Formats: sequence, structure tokens, C-alpha cells
Amino acid sequence: MSARFLTGADLLGARCHPAKHALTDGEAARLLPLVPAWSLENGKLCRTFGFLNYYRTMAFANALAYLSHAEDHHPEMTVTYKNCTVRYDTHSVNDGRGGLSDNDFICAAKADALFAQLDKAGA
Repeated sequence: MSARFLTGADLLGARCHPAKHALTDGEAARLLPLVPAWSLENGKLCRTFGFLNYYRTMAFANALAYLSHAEDHHPEMTVTYKNCTVRYDTHSVNDGRGGLSDNDFICAAKADALFAQLDKAGA
């Protein structure tokens, strides 16, 4: 399914869907440049977002939780005073063994947009 995403805007405009099949390593490698601040670590799509203080960190974490609920695709988040590390993977793919799906890249693009919006607003 990842062939339909050619730009970060394509990811941003997409919605998550029930995923059964994992992306191949090649598909994941092709999508990774569309979310350039993210990296692949231990089979997960990861990024650490930095903030000025705890209030801004929590504002982002809460907004991302809301966004994740709306997409029905939930990340692992580690929140500290000035950082929120987000890790995406899809538990339902590979017959329940997990892996990456389009949903991980869709949500990464949406998390980036959320971060840019909060940063612009000075939240």
C-alpha cells in the first residue's frame, strides 16, 4: 500500500486503516525520507521532540494522544521534562508479531505537523 505515498503531504492527508501486512524493509526505507526527522530503531519508527519546558512537553503529549485516538493508532511515548520520545510500530501485522505499516508513517507525519503547529503557536 505504501506506493500511494510520494510526499509527506500524501502521508499527512491519509487516514490510518486496519493493517495486516507489514511493510518490507524496502518500502519502509522508501517512506523514511518523507518523515526526515524520524529514524528506524529496533524495528520502530522513532523521534524525540524537544521543548522549552514541561508545560509545552505535556501539551504536545496530550495533543498527540488525542490525535492517536482519532487515528486509532497509538504510539509508545516517553515523556520527560523537556522531551517526548515517540515510537511507532504496528502490533497487528506479521500475524501479530508486529512490524511497520503505512499507519506508522501516517502518524509520524501528523505528529510532525502537530509539533510545527504547537511550535508556531508558542504553546
